[in-house]
Amino acid sequence: MAERTMAIFKKGVPIFTILQDENRQRILVMLCRTDQMTVNQITAQIALSRPAVSHHLKLMLDAGILAVSKTGTERYYRANMTATLKLLKDLTASLETDLARPKSIDK
Repeated sequence: MAERTMAIFKKGVPIFTILQDENRQRILVMLCRTDQMTVNQITAQIALSRPAVSHHLKLMLDAGILAVSKTGTERYYRANMTATLKLLKDLTASLETDLARPKSIDK
């Protein structure tokens, strides 16, 4: 594999690690389909406890795929996928470039 592709893979490891969990995938899809949600709103729609949802949200915030804003005592979470989508597009383009390169045959 090309060095550029490997560098993109390495940069994406934290995001790929976070997104391998099915509960976090569900939460992310929920947040992509709505403007924003609170922990209680998310908990009402998923079979997880409030502390478990909060834990997943913190991990996703730390990975940079969510953003949060506070209004009064409520924290509103929303998808923040701009950087992640750019990384995935860059990875796709780099892999396509690697596939287009002539293959060497080891003898």
